[in-house]
Amino acid sequence: MTNTTADNRQTPPLAPGSVAAMSTATVQDAPGAPPATHRLLVPAAAAVTVVLWGSAFIGIRSAGFDYSPGALALGRILVGTLALTVIAGLAGKLRLPRGRTLVGVAVWGVLWFGLYNLALNAAERTLDAGTASLLVGLAPILIAVFAGISLGEGFPARLLVGIGIAFTGVAGIALATSSGASDVVSVLLGLAAAVIYAGSTILQKRLLPQVDSLTMTWLGCLAGTIACLPFAPVLLRELAAAPAQATLSVVYLGVFPTAIAFVTWGFALTRTTAGRLGAATYAAAPLAVLMSWALLGEVPTPVALAGGALCLTGVLVATLRLR
Repeated sequence: MTNTTADNRQTPPLAPGSVAAMSTATVQDAPGAPPATHRLLVPAAAAVTVVLWGSAFIGIRSAGFDYSPGALALGRILVGTLALTVIAGLAGKLRLPRGRTLVGVAVWGVLWFGLYNLALNAAERTLDAGTASLLVGLAPILIAVFAGISLGEGFPARLLVGIGIAFTGVAGIALATSSGASDVVSVLLGLAAAVIYAGSTILQKRLLPQVDSLTMTWLGCLAGTIACLPFAPVLLRELAAAPAQATLSVVYLGVFPTAIAFVTWGFALTRTTAGRLGAATYAAAPLAVLMSWALLGEVPTPVALAGGALCLTGVLVATLRLR
């Protein structure tokens, strides 16, 4: 979504580009804060978010051996809701929406924090963290497609070319991981997570003018937690049997990639355009691949790695403007 007018009109988070490039973005200065400070804080906040979102794929893979997808989703967002409640309480600036806006935020939370996490957790049961991150990396291009249909942003030629390149990459990943039926299902689940991610972003784009980002994140995470409560008995059973390391991974996912990352993302998002900030999400997948290699010893096959590179290339072609 690179339409400058649209970005200046609304500033939704696009979930995990050059971070450095955002230092030259148009910044909305807060009262009493010097522009130079913002130019440093905005890319720093974006970098924190991208690193934490990239690390989420590692945390899911680590905890996923001992926690089932539903239990992991509930555990993560339950911790995230508690952390966000503390953050929101310290901020003291919550403005609760009402009526249709409140319903929209609840639906967004169930999609983004509930269904997205369920799909991604299930995908990473058989997919390595790097491959899963590359599949989810298709979300920005899907956002561009959805925005062209629902927000009237159109379909420029570079978008169509990028779609072709990116889906060629998806085919490569599917071939590289299709040693069994479960792997094919995992690829489809990874793609489903990307679709949910994109749809949630478009919904959030429509809702942000009526509710601030911190309130929306807190309420959305709470709604996702409530929706996942049917997994509570499973979570309690698995919590009793899981090793401490797996449980710590769940806590990490809730506090850092969920609560802190959304807060730093919201801070940056209110001070620069969505298009520029969204470019930072392209760094999340390569970071996840590197962290997966270093921390878990997981290296995607050459074909999957090439497919991931094509995915990212397609996203860049479709969403970045040539200077």
